[in-house]
Amino acid sequence: MANTQGPQGNHDPAGSTQMFRAFVDEGPQGGGRQQAASSGPRIGLIVGVIAAVVIVAAVAWLALK
Repeated sequence: MANTQGPQGNHDPAGSTQMFRAFVDEGPQGGGRQQAASSGPRIGLIVGVIAAVVIVAAVAWLALK
């Protein structure tokens, strides 16, 4: 394993600075994939909220019946 050093010369045994720089330098490649992936949790959140409203409405309807 190569010994990497941070910008101040501090020893970085895990090489996290190097991996972070590679991640940052990668740029906006794959932006479409990230956008498509982020729509999944949003859809799940909307479905969850709708399900919660339906359940609360059903409980309220049964309680007032």
